Amino acid sequence: LSPAGAQTTQLLVEPPWTPAVLWDQVTLTCRGSGTAGATTWYKDGRRWGLEGHDHFTVTESGTYSCDRPSTGLSPPVSILNDWLVLQVPARALLEGDTVTLRCRV
Repeated sequence: LSPAGAQTTQLLVEPPWTPAVLWDQVTLTCRGSGTAGATTWYKDGRRWGLEGHDHFTVTESGTYSCDRPSTGLSPPVSILNDWLVLQVPARALLEGDTVTLRCRV
């Protein structure tokens, strides 16, 4: 457990929609404290060979996460290869928020 107020590692998705789809040419960016370039990437639970890069464009579907030395492992992000998907904005949503949905084919 992290102490209250502790910074966490974030995995940012661009374009910022979830679920993310491979044909959107999704870029993942790992944000956390610590040395720039000290990011370790994981795909489907296994170490992914992109040492030293804090962002990249996804070329394979799967579940990705990143690790930074000072802030730990990010929550996972899934990139789908589905041909039909209903997307919501990739941000925290609260009850009562107005939300734009996208139906993509």
